Amino acid sequence: MLKCSTSLWSADLGHLVRDMKRVEPYSERFHLDVADGHYVKTMLFFPDLVRALRPHTRLPFEVHLMVTDPLGWVEPFAEAGADVIIFDFDSAADAGAVIRAVKARGKMAGVCLALHESAELLAPHWGDLDIVTVAGTALGIKGASLDPAALETMRQARRLISQGGWKTELEADGGIRRETVPLLKAAGADYIVPGSLMFKEDPKSMRQWLAGL
Repeated sequence: MLKCSTSLWSADLGHLVRDMKRVEPYSERFHLDVADGHYVKTMLFFPDLVRALRPHTRLPFEVHLMVTDPLGWVEPFAEAGADVIIFDFDSAADAGAVIRAVKARGKMAGVCLALHESAELLAPHWGDLDIVTVAGTALGIKGASLDPAALETMRQARRLISQGGWKTELEADGGIRRETVPLLKAAGADYIVPGSLMFKEDPKSMRQWLAGL
C-alpha cells in the first residue's frame, strides 16, 4: 500500500501545528522542503522552524534540501530534529560525501532525481541510500502537473532496486493528484508526497481511497 510523506508546504503556514495534528493520523512522515532562494527561486523552511515543530508530532521529519550547498546543511537540520535528509543529486559536488555525512549522524539518507535525470546516476550509491525521491515537476514549483518523464524514471529506479536487491524506498514528489497517484503506484512508488491531496481534501477519506488502489 502506498504510504504518505505529507508535504507541510501545502499546510496553512500560519497554523502549521494545527494542520499537522489534523493530518498526522493519516501520514507516515512529514516532508519539509528547504529552499535557499538560489538553487530554486523560492525560500522555504529552516532549521529553527524544524526545531520548533519537532515536539508537536511523533512522526518522522523528512527534510528535502533544495539548496546549493547540501553538505553544509546536514548538521543544522540533523540537530534540529530531521530523521531523513534528502538532497538533490545535481546540487552536490560529491554526492557520496553528503550521503556519508547524513549517515554519520544516524539519519536516513536520500537523493532526489530532477526531471530527466537517469536513475543510472545513482549506481555508486545504491547500497547507502535509504530513499530515492523522483521529482514529478520542476523543483521548487508548487501546483504543477506531473511530467510523464517522471514515470519512466520511477520505473527505471524500481528495476534497479529490484535487480540489486536494495532496500531503498522509492518516493514520488510533485504532481500528486487523484489521476496521477495510480500511475505512480504502477510505476513502483512506495511513498507519495501529498500536499493539497491531503490538506485540501478530507484526509481520512483520502487515505481510504489510497488504500483501495
